[in-house]
Amino acid sequence: MTRSTPGTQAPTASLRLLLPYLRPHAARAAGAALALLLAAGLVLALGQGLRRLVDEGFAAGAPGHLDRAALSMFAVVAALAVATSARFYLVSWLGERVAADLRRGVFGHLLGLSPAFFDTARTGDILSRLTADVSLLQALIGSSVSMGLRNAITGLGAFAMLVATSPKLAGVVLVVVPLVVGPPVLFGRRERRLSRAAQERVADLAATAEETLNGLRTAQAFTHEPLDRARFAAEAERSVDAALRRVASRTALILMVVLLGFGAITFSLWVGGRDVVAGRMTGGELSAFVFYAVLLASSGASVSELWGEVQRAAAAADRLAELLATRPAIAAPAAPRRLPSPPEGRVEFEDVAFAYPTRPGTNALDGFSLEVSPGETVALVGPSGAGKTTVLQLLLRFYDPQAGRVRVDGVDVAAVDPAALRARLGLVPQDPVVFGASAAENIRYGRPGATDAELRAAAEAAGAAAFIEALPRGYDTPLGARGVTLSGGQRQRIAIARAVLRDPPILLLDEATSALDAESEEAVRRALEALSRGRTTLVVAHRLATVRRADRIVVMERGRVVASGTHAALVREDGLYARLAALQFGDVA
Repeated sequence: MTRSTPGTQAPTASLRLLLPYLRPHAARAAGAALALLLAAGLVLALGQGLRRLVDEGFAAGAPGHLDRAALSMFAVVAALAVATSARFYLVSWLGERVAADLRRGVFGHLLGLSPAFFDTARTGDILSRLTADVSLLQALIGSSVSMGLRNAITGLGAFAMLVATSPKLAGVVLVVVPLVVGPPVLFGRRERRLSRAAQERVADLAATAEETLNGLRTAQAFTHEPLDRARFAAEAERSVDAALRRVASRTALILMVVLLGFGAITFSLWVGGRDVVAGRMTGGELSAFVFYAVLLASSGASVSELWGEVQRAAAAADRLAELLATRPAIAAPAAPRRLPSPPEGRVEFEDVAFAYPTRPGTNALDGFSLEVSPGETVALVGPSGAGKTTVLQLLLRFYDPQAGRVRVDGVDVAAVDPAALRARLGLVPQDPVVFGASAAENIRYGRPGATDAELRAAAEAAGAAAFIEALPRGYDTPLGARGVTLSGGQRQRIAIARAVLRDPPILLLDEATSALDAESEEAVRRALEALSRGRTTLVVAHRLATVRRADRIVVMERGRVVASGTHAALVREDGLYARLAALQFGDVA
């Protein structure tokens, strides 16, 4: 995943990422802005209420004046409460809505990326961006921006009221304001760089945890827990160190802002107190001045805090923008060709050469050519690393070959919309994927609109009906994360049922019976034989007993076809297949 260079652009450039998600909610944003302006104005009005309370109530010694001043001040407070609560609700709603829309947009984009991207990307890092980084942007929209704007408006209004109350004291404060606001702006790029580093360390931590927990059984089987704990602890310390560097930077800024801001207020209060003693200023005016000075100082501190939040959010936006800027290596052409209808099921590989992006110097397929006729069952066999599964990956167009062509029904798959191509294919992978949903939902993954009767028939055909019906809630039983409640063979039968329900014209079986016991394998083999009738089937297998009845067996070695024929013919040739058969069947082969 490419890295951008944080700090080379203004924070708002990164935060433009949010604009498409904010535009649909412009009315709510306008309502929040109106409530924010009203609340800021009412906060400023409190200062005048305080002046009246002191000068017309306390100093005058008239209970009636005091009552009226107190009532008017309470009215301002009540209006402020309504405006503040309205602002809080609207901006919180905006934060939640935009965060959900952003997560949906990023997740939808991820689903469209090619498998090649995920060959090198770390799942934990991606999840960190989808959760923690979006949460930072949510906090910015749902709290920080509105609070910062309110404080900026309040601060400007407070300074205007300071000038109106006492120009001399306002001048004292004015000298300090640049010193309060300047450092956060000047050190903003450093803050952004430190924030990004801290977020990346959190992503490393998430990636380590995700990888270890996914392999928990292996870790425990090899008593690797102490080393895994130590590795996670080291990542946690790196995360803390990065976060503390950011915290130290923020601490220095906060110290400077608070010291200068409230130091200026103390000095102003001393000067103003001497004016009150000398009769040049009333107590109410000094009270109002102190109120506005405190308001200005706290607003300056809040704006300083907001700038730090903006820098953190900008770093998060950078990381999300990287994901959204990643273009899928496999995409539909501008004018995709249509596959013939009705489908035939013809498959052709013409002099294909392919190397995985993670191993660019090693060809998985090299000059590979193969033609499969409609309705034919072809088995691909050979030693590990021969390229058998790669053939299925290219047919599904998870990758494109560097040379040669792959055709389905006479059409180059590179010219077809990948979704239209994959709609004609049914896959049973070597490592079956089972989701944490119910058994029924897992099987319906093959065809979401299937009826209950069709679903049960598919489960029956795959030999899965008996164990599913024995589950506590039958087909409605959740299967746990990655199908943890099922055995390996049961997970494989769920995957087979999914392919049966899809009813594709081209069936791809990648070691589809490798996790089954002998009895289950025979039952599933019969089901797959029935499923294969009338459709093109490509079978990848190491266990040759599962492919002896194939129409044709294609023997592969080092990405090439080295032999082709029936089981009996290949055994008679006494080549690679005969040696593999002898290893598995003994002299009987």
